Amino acid sequence: MNDHRTLRLFLVAADKKSFAQTARELDIPPASVTRAIAGLEAELGMQLFIRTSKQVTLTTEGAVYAAHIRPLLDSLDEARRDTMHAHKVDEGLLRLSAPTWLGETILPKVIAQFSKLYPKMSYELCLSDGLVDIVEDGFDLAIRISLQPSDKYDTWRKICPVPRILVAAPDSPYALMDHPGLLEPEDCLAYNEEGQSENWILSDGGASMIVTASAFSANSGEVLADWASHGLGVALLPRFNVAEHLRSGRLVHVFKAWAPPDLWLTLCYPPCQTLPPRIATLSEHIEKYIRPLAGSL
Repeated sequence: MNDHRTLRLFLVAADKKSFAQTARELDIPPASVTRAIAGLEAELGMQLFIRTSKQVTLTTEGAVYAAHIRPLLDSLDEARRDTMHAHKVDEGLLRLSAPTWLGETILPKVIAQFSKLYPKMSYELCLSDGLVDIVEDGFDLAIRISLQPSDKYDTWRKICPVPRILVAAPDSPYALMDHPGLLEPEDCLAYNEEGQSENWILSDGGASMIVTASAFSANSGEVLADWASHGLGVALLPRFNVAEHLRSGRLVHVFKAWAPPDLWLTLCYPPCQTLPPRIATLSEHIEKYIRPLAGSL
């Protein structure tokens, strides 16, 4: 007896203070309301309503019971709606995580286009250059610019490569060096959110070497590019982080014969057997938009 429909009926009766109005509200026979309430009272072993010829009102025990179950039923209804929306293409909330640069320059246009196609969708966008835990933080989709995702993401989708280059200020001593082996750790700016050193694996197509970067560290490509433009060291960054600096001449491409492995722009999802349709549809839209831009990343 103590099921969701009976409890919701009980709350409607508590609000309406009338079994007859409750029956009309729920479009059921009045006798069904009476039987349901009587059955609930019998199951709980307490009287929930005081009945008079004009109305019904909650007993003290009934009021306490209503106060306990109302938020629980509301949460259950919300969970049901969210679960149903997750399997619709055109409704529901999408929580997204993306790198700062991508989220400020490209993603707004992508979401604006998608929103025109699916106007009932809503979005929460979190921008961070660090790696977020999409399961722990409750994201539906994370856009990464990194090496291959770790094993904790059993669903991920590569979109396009993101090349990186070594850059330095044109008037710095690093711009005059002809081999990265001449660099000391304190000459190199590390991309790291925990203030630690970074190892660069560089190759000229034949030989390879490792350069340790530990002069300064930051988890922002824009910050590292700005530091490098002020002559603080050499930075290893995606082209999109340094494109404007290169155009203005504040940075130059150094050690052009040497390059690291490309990063990848990747879509990562929480572990699931099948992507919910709305997430799959947005993923296809993102890929369709970004792939033609791959050469400029």
